[in-house]
Amino acid sequence: MRQSINRRRFIGSLAAVAVTKLIEPASSAALPSRGELILRNSYVMTMDPTLGDIPGGDVHIKNGEIVAVGKALQVPGATVLDGQRMIVLPGLVETHWHMWNTLLRSFGGEKPDQGYFPTAAAYGQVMTPDDMYHGVRLAAAEALNCGMTTVHDYCHNLRSRPHGEADLRAIKEAGLRARWSYGWPQGLADTQACNLDDLRGLHNDWARYSNDGLISLGFAWRGMFRNTALPPDVYRSEFEAARRLGIPISLHVGSREDAKGQIEALAKENLLGKDVQLIHALSASPAEIQMVAKAGSPVSVSPGSELRIGYGFTKISEFLDAGVTVGVSVDTTVLSGDANLFGILKLARNIENAKAHDEFKMPARRALELGTIAGARSLGIDDSVGSLKPGKRADVIMIATNQLNMGVFTDPAHMVIESTQPENVDTVIVDGRILKRGGKLTALSTDQVVTDAEASFEAVRKRANWR
Repeated sequence: MRQSINRRRFIGSLAAVAVTKLIEPASSAALPSRGELILRNSYVMTMDPTLGDIPGGDVHIKNGEIVAVGKALQVPGATVLDGQRMIVLPGLVETHWHMWNTLLRSFGGEKPDQGYFPTAAAYGQVMTPDDMYHGVRLAAAEALNCGMTTVHDYCHNLRSRPHGEADLRAIKEAGLRARWSYGWPQGLADTQACNLDDLRGLHNDWARYSNDGLISLGFAWRGMFRNTALPPDVYRSEFEAARRLGIPISLHVGSREDAKGQIEALAKENLLGKDVQLIHALSASPAEIQMVAKAGSPVSVSPGSELRIGYGFTKISEFLDAGVTVGVSVDTTVLSGDANLFGILKLARNIENAKAHDEFKMPARRALELGTIAGARSLGIDDSVGSLKPGKRADVIMIATNQLNMGVFTDPAHMVIESTQPENVDTVIVDGRILKRGGKLTALSTDQVVTDAEASFEAVRKRANWR
């Protein structure tokens, strides 16, 4: 009880000095232009099985596309980015993140009524479109800072079309590549379908929101089970609407180890498939894992949030051994605190080694694949990103190894998985645009993003009558 009171008193004291009027988002500056770049003389990890690693390698980028990868490339007139003492690799691909509730970072408390679900529901229901914008913009800025070039924004607080448009605007202004999955508003009854007319309208008008193809549309489906079993006419109407539109479907299923039989129920109703991404799936039995493999459904795991909330241990190795495509995700910073995907990959690997009582169960390079080419494969975009290969889009990061936590160059895969922190991410390039350089974001003001998010959070807190 003392801890809860102190926590509230502390946040209340911050509120007393916070900006009380929500800051209106300034008009966004144009994203940096694409040009011709040569990333010179770095350790290149292409994550392509044919090209492999290239010590002292170069990457040539032109108009958002990777033109060549090799050594001593001759590119007269290109802007040179010095890659000495750098590891160059594909940008990280994140596969499931409720970006809107980054506004509630580390706000899950120590009692049942302060846990993640009541917190997200209570605050989500009073959020305005501006609040959604500021929460997602904060998440997008952190994603870029941490080396993510692709995110899956699973937006399950769509209270209106303007709420969704604000969410999308934040991603567009940041310059991220993304799947944006249309969901439901917090507090929607399990007996009521989400706004399928709005989903169809967005789909028909998607060119307005796609940022020239960087953002694709998906559907955040509630599935068959939430607080209760959803009525068949609800879950089927939602699923079939998305399938008819031809957009990928994602759902939380088997989230806890004791949530048995949920995947089998989906399989029996033919609600799996290559277009259906399963999230968490901690309860999957060996038989259900085979069902997932047969259907071709990819799986997204979030070991940081799953451990924090007490759901159990991810089953990455079990899915991989069955041939299932697996990606990793942030899920929610309400629980995880930050969005360092390198840390999540490290955690995923350590969990698998610990479960197997085997230091060598998951090699570092295999863990890195989960955050790059396998993540891209899980979102169905591996033909465009996830590895550094001529013809693919230029989503590339440069990691500086000359800082204390990475000092002494040893095995690059181990260094990336075991040592990398966001401050080591020197450069982030998305579709040929430099969005972080020299450790600083180029298209977003970090100070402004944080200040605006703080003001927005204070407005939401007051609106929710939180004390």
